[in-house]
Amino acid sequence: MLRTDEYVAQRLGKLERLREHGVDPYPCSYQRTHTIAEALAQFDRLAGQTVRLAGRIIGGIRRMGRVTFCHIADGTGRIQLFLRQDVLGPEQYAEILEIIDIGDIVGAAGPLVTTRTGERSVEVHALTMLAKALRPLPEKWHGLTDVETRYRQRYLDLIANAEVYQTFLKRSAIVREIRRFLDDRGFIEVETPVLQPLYGGALARPFETYHNALDRKLYLRIATELYLKRLIVGGFEKVYEIGRVFRNEGISTEHNPEFTLLESYEAYTDYQGVMAMTEDLVATVARRVLGTTVITYQGQTIDLAPPWRRITLREAIQAHTGLDIDAYPEREALLARATDLGVRVAPHAPRGKIIEALLETFVQPHLITPTFVLDYPVDISPLAKRKPGRPDLVERFEAYAAGLEIANGYSELNDPLDQRQRFLQQLEERAHGDEEAHALDEDFLTALEYGMPPTGGLGIGIDRLVMVLTDKPSIREVILFPQLRSRE
Repeated sequence: MLRTDEYVAQRLGKLERLREHGVDPYPCSYQRTHTIAEALAQFDRLAGQTVRLAGRIIGGIRRMGRVTFCHIADGTGRIQLFLRQDVLGPEQYAEILEIIDIGDIVGAAGPLVTTRTGERSVEVHALTMLAKALRPLPEKWHGLTDVETRYRQRYLDLIANAEVYQTFLKRSAIVREIRRFLDDRGFIEVETPVLQPLYGGALARPFETYHNALDRKLYLRIATELYLKRLIVGGFEKVYEIGRVFRNEGISTEHNPEFTLLESYEAYTDYQGVMAMTEDLVATVARRVLGTTVITYQGQTIDLAPPWRRITLREAIQAHTGLDIDAYPEREALLARATDLGVRVAPHAPRGKIIEALLETFVQPHLITPTFVLDYPVDISPLAKRKPGRPDLVERFEAYAAGLEIANGYSELNDPLDQRQRFLQQLEERAHGDEEAHALDEDFLTALEYGMPPTGGLGIGIDRLVMVLTDKPSIREVILFPQLRSRE
């Protein structure tokens, strides 16, 4: 078995022979007449006519004396190339077979024909080298399974695994249809800063950087919320942004340090209106991309059609643990009860984070059917409006499907005095060691003091939604280039 470096040496030799014969192995362009999909779709009409196709040589190069077969693939499909010595001439036929390898990108010109075995093919009259591959594809190129290779060298994954290629085509379609849904509802897409002087809009640790010209520390955004709400203050009544956000947190099957987030804000609605829009959005996107709202996720059938189930956070925890959190209004008593159940939280975690841990541990894995969990503790929801009659709760929901949290939304807090008090309470949590506590944003408070109308806000994790719609158990399967530990 040849080592990879020996294969590379052989291919470098072929590259040199091409150049010695005056052939540029990396030409600037190639004029295609059709994509492979177009040629196959129009095959009956084009049969016998000369086409110019281009793609990567995949599979084996099968030489049978004076006839050779191989396949090429482009971004739309694959087709067989049919090389004949009596068509190309003995000298050119031999030269082509001498210099081509699996993985090379070539242009093929010739008529469309059907071989004796019935396979639609291009009878090659001219073959042009477009990019000589110096490294061989993985030995099992047709089924690359090594996870490290797949994630670190995603280009090989895309070449080797058609399903992976299709997953990312679907991801693109999902994002496109989300935009279409919101645009059709009158939302305006905007862009807000990625580099921020003060991070906010979520409870998370940021990534820090430094701007030399401004001589100041900046943060990569953890959310787009506070800037989008400034726009609501400014008179934009429906806005949204789809963009990367960055959170300095652990990596898991559900978490990547950078991920794609949709946030939308609509004036004069509340979390009930946002829930209705959320279930409609997800169902509409599923129908447009997949053709149905009934999907299969890891062997479980799920219908995304509205209406989705609605249950309060208190009811959900009680249903799965028997614990009524309202019976434990004091943090210490609830912490003791949660500890008895096996839940572990930070020593100074507020009562809301204990409740959140109960949800994640005992409830979330069972939320397979699309479900809105409602009414969260105020101490972990510093930007949401209090629930009338329950000042300890806020009008907030989290949406779950397939055991994944896919969305978060609430009636936005627009009382600047209450907002200031909430920020100050977050500072106290930070003083007790909570690194994810929200910062105090004076500029945002100033904006609220000019008046923000009642507003409903929504955040959807695009990556997790794509996981659900493409039946993928890990977020790394739906991010083209996920963050990984160094090889060392």
